[in-house]
Amino acid sequence: APKQEDKRTPEQKKYDEIVKTAKTQDGLFKVHRVEDKVYWEIPTAKLGRVFMWQSEVSIVPQAITYPGTAAGLRTIRLTRKDKKIQVKDFAPSLRAMGKDAGTKLGVELNTIEPILMTFDIVGESPEKNALIEVTSLFTSDPQDFSVRSAVTGAQGVDSSKTYIEKVKAFPKNIETRTFMTFSAGGARGFNPFGGGGSWAASKISTVVHYSLVELPENPMVGRLKDSRIGYFTTDFIAAGGDSDEVRDVQYINRFRLEKKNPNAAMSEPVEPITFYVTQEVPEKWRKYVLEAIEKWQPAFEAAGFKNGIVAKMAPTKAEDPDWDAEDARYSVIRWAPSPVQNAMGPSIQDPRSGETISAHVIMWNNIVELLESWYFSQAAGTDAKARKTPFSDELMGSLIGYVVTHEVGHTLGLEHNFKASGAYTVQQLRDKAFTDQNGVAASIMSYSRFNYVAQPGDGVTQMMGMVGPYDRFAIEYGYKPMGMSTPEAEKSQLDVILARQVNNRWLRFANYKYPGIDPHSQSEMIGSDSVEATRLGLMNLERIATNYLVPASTKFGEDYDQLRSLHSALVNQWVTELMHTMSYVGGVFENDNHVGRGGKDVFVSVPAEQQARAVKLLLSTGVRQSKALFSPTILNKISPAGSSTAIGGVQSMILRSLLTDSRVNRLQDSEMQMGDKAYTVSKLVDDVFNGVFGDIGAAKLTLDPAARSLHRSFVTTLDGKVNGSGASKTDLRPLMLEAAKELMPRLDSAAKRAGDKVTRAHLLAVKSDIGKI
Repeated sequence: APKQEDKRTPEQKKYDEIVKTAKTQDGLFKVHRVEDKVYWEIPTAKLGRVFMWQSEVSIVPQAITYPGTAAGLRTIRLTRKDKKIQVKDFAPSLRAMGKDAGTKLGVELNTIEPILMTFDIVGESPEKNALIEVTSLFTSDPQDFSVRSAVTGAQGVDSSKTYIEKVKAFPKNIETRTFMTFSAGGARGFNPFGGGGSWAASKISTVVHYSLVELPENPMVGRLKDSRIGYFTTDFIAAGGDSDEVRDVQYINRFRLEKKNPNAAMSEPVEPITFYVTQEVPEKWRKYVLEAIEKWQPAFEAAGFKNGIVAKMAPTKAEDPDWDAEDARYSVIRWAPSPVQNAMGPSIQDPRSGETISAHVIMWNNIVELLESWYFSQAAGTDAKARKTPFSDELMGSLIGYVVTHEVGHTLGLEHNFKASGAYTVQQLRDKAFTDQNGVAASIMSYSRFNYVAQPGDGVTQMMGMVGPYDRFAIEYGYKPMGMSTPEAEKSQLDVILARQVNNRWLRFANYKYPGIDPHSQSEMIGSDSVEATRLGLMNLERIATNYLVPASTKFGEDYDQLRSLHSALVNQWVTELMHTMSYVGGVFENDNHVGRGGKDVFVSVPAEQQARAVKLLLSTGVRQSKALFSPTILNKISPAGSSTAIGGVQSMILRSLLTDSRVNRLQDSEMQMGDKAYTVSKLVDDVFNGVFGDIGAAKLTLDPAARSLHRSFVTTLDGKVNGSGASKTDLRPLMLEAAKELMPRLDSAAKRAGDKVTRAHLLAVKSDIGKI
């Protein structure tokens, strides 16, 4: 029979030759593997589409990083040019809004997409799909897709020790794992992590997971950021549309949620936000982590979604060998066996809309140590369960759950809201019924931590934060369907939601805009009256140090390291609470009222009486030695010395902070606006001098070391404010000079009444030093 003519093109012949020996998978597009080589078969329909490229370090050397470390994120397009496939960077940072043709042309001329890589087309399917070999993309660590920065000490890739472990194609994504080996920059260098004088290897090997995910063909409608609500954002510059100006635009970051029944006030979602708890999470914590995720369900009900967020255990390898925590389709809770005392909740977004594609919450193992020290120092005065360490699994599980709920909130798009820390009154924080229902702050996204205000006898048992009224309000803003086709069309409806803040302080937001100025917006605090909250909190610290610290942290036959650690936590909490009080002095309450919403000033100075009360607490309790915290019963077990240094450091910090230029400037501004109703610089100086030297009027005077330390700290501060650079810029210098002159005869008189030699010598030295100043 005559030989049949082969009508295939050379490209099709090459395609058939490669594919016939390949292991082929169908998915986003076909993936062919021939021994150690990987090929992509790219349909014409996928050219020009937007893809997200994500890389993570999955398996790591000890102490180099942690499993799930983000190593790279980029959005790309694949385009064809003759016999090559181009990988182009897609970064829509400048966009044309509206329908004006001139604006669109102008944006096109200013937004060229750089070509990051090119691949030769080595074959072509009968359907004209381009076949390219992409092995080098996963084995050479190319510059624009490099993971090296995520691996401490990694330098160039050793290709002889690097290979693709597996590749898996799914309908919307392709997942690839590479065993990658880097040079470590010199053989036999000393290994600081090895212990025992070990030597580091010359190589660093990791397993890197790469995800290529097709982004939605039709981007989700973005939702505009508003200063009155706290969302992370995807930002870009917009030209055209409703404005003649080129302007900054921010879309909030959020998951896509759509109702199964769009007409129902409450509906199940088409696809809920799903978090998987990975198998690496210790078994005893899993139920707490699962519950912590679904504690956000009531917030989504406020947005009209029943079961808007759900939690599941990740399948085991036996249950689903293809499931992978690094798969960019999945949102996961991971656990890293590391001494790091922290947790984080990163997520990745579609840059066109702010849609969150997936999120990975990372919990480092020693978060348990941090939680134990926090909870002991803040809650042991009231909660008997906190008086024995290590904590019970039930208590520690609840604390871990608290952190998970907070971190999941970040993945939902929410920023910290420190304004929520000051939403509840001290009386409410001491009320069992109230705290059972509302926790300790209006948002779990605050750094409110635990209830250090409640006292024994109050009956309070709910000591930690929970998803609160602000959180439900924020999720309503971010996730409630508006039924509009553009972000701008939603603005009026969103403004109606936000207007509820005017008459409900529990719904207000603030975090980093004016740090340290608003007493109601602070990290690590609770209560709308920080002066009273601190007074009660310091009472609890005294109670804990006196009654519970040593029993909780010591065990027969062991050393005193745990005592040292928990004592340090108590001292840190003592300083933290004092600094909350500091913010009242020169403080300004901020209420982000928009025009027509509330009719009140945005900024209001703290009333003079509250400022004076704060200064009095700082200069009575704050700068005085806590006999309980610095008791010999404690110190003689953990330190040969050092309490005087610690006390002196706190005294200096308080004095310097009270008299900073920024604080004095705010007091002067307040006086200009309020006149004699203001707490003035003059009143501050009088209160500081009287607070520091109020103890020198006794008929027979004996000053202890802490009192003498306070005087010396003040003299140093006085010298800086009178003779330091910039000292003459405010009213502070002349007022302090005048007060110092008036103090001199009082010091003379006090020295004559001194009951011992050291007190007399000290007072005369202070007088001499002030005279020199």
